[in-house]
Amino acid sequence: MTGKVIAITGANGGLGRALARRFAEDGDKVVLLGRTLSKVQEVADEIGGDAIAIECVVSSPDSVRAAFAALAQVHPKIDVLINNAAVFGPYLVEEATDEQILGSVLTNLAGPMLTARAAIPMLNPDGHIINLSSESVVVPLPHLSGYQATKAGLERFSEALHDELKDKGIRVTVVRAGQMAGPGSTTQFEPESGMRFFQAAIKKGLNPMERGISAYDSVLHVFRMIVDSPADIRIGTVTIEARIAV
Repeated sequence: MTGKVIAITGANGGLGRALARRFAEDGDKVVLLGRTLSKVQEVADEIGGDAIAIECVVSSPDSVRAAFAALAQVHPKIDVLINNAAVFGPYLVEEATDEQILGSVLTNLAGPMLTARAAIPMLNPDGHIINLSSESVVVPLPHLSGYQATKAGLERFSEALHDELKDKGIRVTVVRAGQMAGPGSTTQFEPESGMRFFQAAIKKGLNPMERGISAYDSVLHVFRMIVDSPADIRIGTVTIEARIAV
């Protein structure tokens, strides 16, 4: 079933951009939320049709409130919120800056909580919140303590939120994904920290270059399936594992 109103955070590139394009092609109305308006507006212009772009810094309560107020002016009701925005960067806790620690917690964990709070009153019956998690919750990759902790917290939050919202008919699903790449991919860490991460991962027998990596386009049908799932079922956690090495 198409024709849904779907809001996607972190929609300026990567998976968020790919999801927006796919849903729009299927006939859904997509709302692209992103930190930099010019970037999400560029993607919305590429998509065309009913796609709209709204500035939204998910780590800022005021920005989230303003974004969803602007969204309500166009779409008073929505069907799906996809919490895709996240920051990923390897670091050692003892060397971490305030920005690195707070950026992880505020964007990856508080962000989905803030956007969910704003979206819940706008969600239609049988509405859906989809939270993006990471394989690093169960794969002990090094230098990712902040990222892993926030994604693990997001998974637990999702379970609690589903229980909180089940009487409203709103479902919450977690998608725990592995490595992905494709058009719009960005690197969020400095070369030196990236090299240290790779070296530490290899030492643990987790060489990122030998692990699988999937294309964004290869996982889009999974999200389509979740969004279109019948109202009488709930999809709790979906794990997407890449199977082809780089």
